[in-house]
Amino acid sequence: MKVESLRDLYLEQLRDLYSSEQQLIKALPKMAKASSSEELRAAFEDHLGQTRQHAQRLETIFEQMGEKTSGKKCKGMEGLVKEGSETIREDMEDTVKDAAIIAAAQRVEHYEIAGYGCVHAYATRLGEDDAASLLAETLEEEKKADQLLNGIAEQLNMDIPEESVQSEKRVSKTAGHRKTAA
Repeated sequence: MKVESLRDLYLEQLRDLYSSEQQLIKALPKMAKASSSEELRAAFEDHLGQTRQHAQRLETIFEQMGEKTSGKKCKGMEGLVKEGSETIREDMEDTVKDAAIIAAAQRVEHYEIAGYGCVHAYATRLGEDDAASLLAETLEEEKKADQLLNGIAEQLNMDIPEESVQSEKRVSKTAGHRKTAA
């Protein structure tokens, strides 16, 4: 699709977000299953329901515009999901793995916050008030999901065994000494 106007860009970005949401609908159950923390697992399961609602809101916007949801696959989200999958497969202590999964999930949330912030601004500028309202609702939910993950991360980081924390401190100090000697 050739982008010749703000409406074209808006439509392209909506399709990108729709692709992102579809990818997350497949990825979130895997993240939930890989989480050892019940709180983190529940957060992913809850967010899966929200993600389905986000996709439905986008479908509503496409219907209102008389457009189809189909477009190219969002490569940005594809990369973030792939990175998250690699994290899930890594061999780590449970709380450390949960912290790594949260980091991957927060990258996803930040990507979505950026995307929804842009399309909300486009919808507002284009006078698409109903769409702008739906997009603002999704944007706020993405921000809340990020805040929730942040809170869980802070708690989990406190639960990481001291030997894991100390091990990292020794590696960091050793790496620092190597840099100084070079």
